[in-house]
Amino acid sequence: MTNLHVELERFRVLAGKEEKAREWMEFLTIHLEDVKQTLPAEKMYVESIFEETIEGVLYLYWVSYQGIRAEEVVFSDGFIDTKHFEYWNECIDHDYPESILKTNVVMIQDVVMEK
Repeated sequence: MTNLHVELERFRVLAGKEEKAREWMEFLTIHLEDVKQTLPAEKMYVESIFEETIEGVLYLYWVSYQGIRAEEVVFSDGFIDTKHFEYWNECIDHDYPESILKTNVVMIQDVVMEK
C-alpha cells in the first residue's frame, strides 16, 4: 500500500433534500455487499460517510483510504454507481465550493500497511 491517499471531503446537501440524502445513505447500507464489490476497481480500501448538521444545513463527509487519487477514479455504469450518482446529482449542492480537508497525519499499524 505504498500509494495510499487519505482524504476527508465535505459536501453540502441542498436545502429540502435532507431526507433524500438519508434515503441515499440507507440505499448504500442496504446494498452494502454490492457497494463493496465496486471498491476494488477504485482501489478504495476504506470509505466511510458521516453527516453533520450546522445551523440547519446538512453536510456529508467522505473519508477515503484509496490506492489512487480520487480524481483518477473511473466509475462504472453498473447499477450501484448509476444509482449513487443519481442521488449525488439530486442531493449535493454543486454551487458549494469543494472542501477537501488537509491531511496532517495518517496513523496506520504496519500490519495493515503490509496487507
